[in-house]
Amino acid sequence: MAEIQRKKVKKRSQLKALWFQYKKNKLAMFGLILMSLMILTAVCAGFFLDYDTQVIGQSIRSRLQWPSAAHWFGTDQYGRDLFARVIWGSRISLFVGFFTVGIAMTLGSLIGAFAGYYGGRVDNILMRIMDVFLAMPGTIMAVAIVGALGPGIINVLMAMSICRIPQFARIVRSAIISIRGQEFVEAARCCGSRDLRIIFRHILPNAVGPIVVQATIGMATTILGVAGLSFIGLGIEAPLPEWGSMLSEAKSQMMYQPYLMFFPGIAIVLAVLALNLIGDGLRDALDPRMKT
Repeated sequence: MAEIQRKKVKKRSQLKALWFQYKKNKLAMFGLILMSLMILTAVCAGFFLDYDTQVIGQSIRSRLQWPSAAHWFGTDQYGRDLFARVIWGSRISLFVGFFTVGIAMTLGSLIGAFAGYYGGRVDNILMRIMDVFLAMPGTIMAVAIVGALGPGIINVLMAMSICRIPQFARIVRSAIISIRGQEFVEAARCCGSRDLRIIFRHILPNAVGPIVVQATIGMATTILGVAGLSFIGLGIEAPLPEWGSMLSEAKSQMMYQPYLMFFPGIAIVLAVLALNLIGDGLRDALDPRMKT
């Protein structure tokens, strides 16, 4: 019982130290606040926006109106309120980013952990498979997968998840290799702990730093990747509001109604900026050389 209490106190103290280091970075705090506001807005969008009337409801009389008090971001060529579509689009873009990274992080961490822990033939087989995926740029691979399976949110999730797995596997493998020979791992082996318990209970928790940093950066690149797929017609299909598809629909009107591209574009920039700032802040906070 006393041992469990000491572990809880130690974990709380480590989190406090991490938070203390993180909040000293003003840009990282700005990114955290910005992303928190975007997540809160996306979660609460259903409470103040009606999907059928405000998001996908069309009105020929209201088409291509510039921003005004009635329509804060203006309306598109179908008379749909752009503000409602950008806000609702954050639900889709952030969900795809979080879900994709969650799947890739889970599978990639497992592959990297087993490869780094066992080494030898297991390491060679798993890493050569990852090298095959890494040999092709992620965007091209995603286009190929979605092109073969067809557009749609499920296929986009599958494609983006597959593209991110090798990155997590490589990072976790390198972290495991540097940890597996330490004394606490040898002590766990001497106590008779099984390999799975050692990996999940002792090694992976000590490699969480690089995993979290890669996750934030991966979410940013995923949001950009999904927007790119939707822009070329291989991503989220209409009438779902997605930032990339909104940019694609607006390209024919950008000379006369530039606001149609401005607001979805700004949403993408802010989301990617916030996630990159969070990732930079976490990297600095987890780096022992940055602690003063």
